[in-house]
Amino acid sequence: MEETENKTVVTGMVEKITYRNEGNYYTVAEVNAGGEEITVVGTLPFLNEGDAADFYGAFTVHPSYGPQFKVEQFERKTPQNAAAILKYLSSGAIRGIGPATAQRLVERFGADTLDTIQNDPKALTVIKGISIRRALEISEEYKKQYGVRDIMLMLSKYNVSPDRCLAVFRRFGDRSIDTIKANPYALCEEEIGFRFELAEDIAADLHFEKDSELRISAGLEYVLRKNLANGHTCLPRDKFIEVSCRLLECEKAVAESCCNRLLDCFRLKSKTVCGAEYLSIPAYYDAEEHIAARMMAVKRYIDRSVTVDELEIDHVENRLGIRFEALQRRAISEAFISGILILTGGPGTGKTTTLNAIIKLFENRGLELELAAPTGRAAKRMTELTGRDAKTIHRLLEVEWGGEDKQEFARNEKNPLTCDVLIVDEASMIDAILFDHLLKALRLSCRIILVGDSDQLPSIGAGNVLNDLLTSELFPSIRLKKVFRQAQESMIVNNAHAIIGGERADFSAKESDCYFLKRGSREEVCRTVLELVSERLPKAYGFDPIRDIQVLCPSRMLETGSVNLNNILQEALNPLKKGQPQMNFKGFSLRLGDKVMQIKNQYDLPYIRDNGETGTGVFNGDVGSITDIDKRGGILKVRFDDRVVTYYSEDIGQLELAYAVTVHKSQGSEYDCVILPLFEIPQKLRYRNLLYTAVTRAKKLLIAVGSERLWEEMAANDKKTLRYTLLREFLKENASYEGAF
Repeated sequence: MEETENKTVVTGMVEKITYRNEGNYYTVAEVNAGGEEITVVGTLPFLNEGDAADFYGAFTVHPSYGPQFKVEQFERKTPQNAAAILKYLSSGAIRGIGPATAQRLVERFGADTLDTIQNDPKALTVIKGISIRRALEISEEYKKQYGVRDIMLMLSKYNVSPDRCLAVFRRFGDRSIDTIKANPYALCEEEIGFRFELAEDIAADLHFEKDSELRISAGLEYVLRKNLANGHTCLPRDKFIEVSCRLLECEKAVAESCCNRLLDCFRLKSKTVCGAEYLSIPAYYDAEEHIAARMMAVKRYIDRSVTVDELEIDHVENRLGIRFEALQRRAISEAFISGILILTGGPGTGKTTTLNAIIKLFENRGLELELAAPTGRAAKRMTELTGRDAKTIHRLLEVEWGGEDKQEFARNEKNPLTCDVLIVDEASMIDAILFDHLLKALRLSCRIILVGDSDQLPSIGAGNVLNDLLTSELFPSIRLKKVFRQAQESMIVNNAHAIIGGERADFSAKESDCYFLKRGSREEVCRTVLELVSERLPKAYGFDPIRDIQVLCPSRMLETGSVNLNNILQEALNPLKKGQPQMNFKGFSLRLGDKVMQIKNQYDLPYIRDNGETGTGVFNGDVGSITDIDKRGGILKVRFDDRVVTYYSEDIGQLELAYAVTVHKSQGSEYDCVILPLFEIPQKLRYRNLLYTAVTRAKKLLIAVGSERLWEEMAANDKKTLRYTLLREFLKENASYEGAF
């Protein structure tokens, strides 16, 4: 045992594997370190009994299991003598070799057994029961294990975790080391997703030239992928080259040359719009191109014999005991006349009533309908409002976890949905890739009705689908504007429409569902938010502080951002109790009962529903509560509505506390009570769509806390977030092509 670079090193032989999670390789092992028995824990892929290894990490004391050595990296050593090799092989370390076969192999090959397995597998066939096929399988399994080991050895100095090393091996296999040495920037590929800065560090150690074409090309692709997070499916070439040159510190001519080569080999795609060239990653270029072609095809070829007359609409009115206004009646008629309808409108304008009438009339004709929404919460709300089962788009498409860690959908061109009509709510949230998959899963004869609020924030993922479809003016779109009498009684609704109309908000009513509490400092804002959530609102309205109240922040940062408020609210609402397990992460901890949010789509996490149904997948923006923590196993369980999802150690970093969330993350959700801190908001977030989205998340009560001047400034700024996309141009081209015949 020794100290090196502020880390303790334990060297020893693995005597026993006490626990192993085969999903994430979290392992608990007993190690003989010079006669001392030490329990080591961590992500230790392919570590087996009989292995000798150096373990780097630190000693800790587990409240239940006592002293442990928590491993950050480890280096496995090849067993050197026949006895060690026999123990190693007898442990089942290599699939296809049991204790009896291990005994025969070691008796035959002695200390050369492992070398024979790796380099001369055909020689294994002298052992009874080992065929040539089995010998090759044994050799491949051994190479796989040591391939990961070699990657870990190579990348350990860069603090790359074992699970990231596994991702490298899954991508490049036995060629991993050679691939990294030849091109460290291959680690930035989407399937692996290393930071470009990390690849730069590795490249520097390998003495890569700064003007290497491999480096510049990888940097160009990195800039485009990085901007997907800002919603852009493409970038103007001139701006793209300028940004890339600053990042890569290279000459413009070098960047232009590499860009042209990427275009020549189709790693990038290009389109000229109004004389300006735009560059895109192929997957997004293809998605927007297909969306345009498919939407125009539906518009062109839909069966127009299915119609509805005014008497039928009158009959639905009588059944519902209401009277439709003119735009609602027009929307109902258009849903039958056209293959595509886009129905938009703010709160209280009757979208749900119109939608229910459309559903009823389609059902009267015996047509099969599917209802869907981008998020679980939006789908649940759609079910409640329509009385019919609505699914998330991912569930509708039967998402699966395919090879190379990519999402796949069982519903696609070869296995389409059978529905005659698809209705999608919260359409503003749908990004380009997901909408492309959705269209691929529909028959050409299927009618499409998109429902949403175009004044809300655009999708979290890249693209601006709803806005591009609306502004193309190629599809029937109806915007409901009249606020009905019942909705007019809500100041939440009135103030939401005031925001869109550029009018001043009204907080004057004493008995209201919308209040503004003015506060002059960040400390006062934080204190007021805490008091409202933990004491005042539960006492005055009976709200559950975790289930019914949601704090929405324009930003993550600063004292009134979601990160700091989460820490404050967690300590008040769910303080750590003696003996209670918790898992610590950078800047926060997770405890039993904590309200948490999934912050990225993860398609392979297993879940079980309350009805016993099993599956995989949890999605960006899903909110749940922690029901179980197993620190020793590195496992955590979270309940999301009607299902419980199991997280392994490497996936837990995809969770964040959700007592306070950003407005962007709240899209598609509604809450009984919303608290909106407005203080010291970054300038780039002071715009109308963000404020409007926050306000329209509240169902029963909205309380803004902070600076009323900020509310007015945001409401006055009607500049929508700029997104570079190609969908509208593709739609225009398709329409021009149609007009030529």
